Amino acid sequence: MDKKFITMENRTAYVKLERIVLDQLDHPGIMRLYFTFQDNFSLYMALEPCEGGELFDQINRKGRLSEDEARFYAAEVVDALEYIHNMGLMHRDIKPENLLLIKDGHIKIADFGSVKPMQDSRITVLPNASSDDKACTFVGTATYVPPEVLNSSPATFGNDLWALGCTLYQMLSGTSPFKDTSERLIFQRIIARDIRLPDYFSEEARDLIEKLLDLDPSRRPGAGPDGYAALKTHPFFRRIEWSNLRTQTPPELVLETGVRCHKHKLSLIIYGVLH
Repeated sequence: MDKKFITMENRTAYVKLERIVLDQLDHPGIMRLYFTFQDNFSLYMALEPCEGGELFDQINRKGRLSEDEARFYAAEVVDALEYIHNMGLMHRDIKPENLLLIKDGHIKIADFGSVKPMQDSRITVLPNASSDDKACTFVGTATYVPPEVLNSSPATFGNDLWALGCTLYQMLSGTSPFKDTSERLIFQRIIARDIRLPDYFSEEARDLIEKLLDLDPSRRPGAGPDGYAALKTHPFFRRIEWSNLRTQTPPELVLETGVRCHKHKLSLIIYGVLH
């Protein structure tokens, strides 16, 4: 990460915070930070190799995912998000591009450059390493931003659950639910909750997406009084064995058009917060 660019874009606090947070997280569904270093011009973060690339690429190569594939990936994201939220953190940029796959096909949540510690966070944060003072600050990616953030309401853990609903929709359909020709039109559609669910979505998938994309963040499964139990017991996840999720066989990876396999040449990804 170029030091000059970080300074010019006022990203110093975000970069410091990401390093501090990743250094303290320990979950199989979160990309592990091995070490950091710097030279006169750049900062470097050496992170866990994710040879399977982005979930976004799998969606594009397959056109759209089967419901079983989407269910598995969504369950692994839910499992990792539950841990993140229990640590008192909001990720604030959940999307298929930030869901990476290791060589055996399991999901790792990456890019904590927009992370926000909440008041009861279990993460130790230095006083000068806070990304922003207001939880409603607009960060992340336009297509996945929740309506409460656009309305300048303080965001909650429901922020990430809205993005999960958008991601599940994209896995099943091949496109994001609020896609449009400009950010302004995207934001208008989000605020109006202008969403159309394809007929081929199952009843369980439609119900879960509808609930995750509720305009009231407190009603989204995982954000209410029942916590993540309400999300994990939803009928869409009926066949998921939560206790041994990471030992189950993931969907096959498509490495390029028409080629399916589970393993390929090892490549180390040095993955930064600034793209």
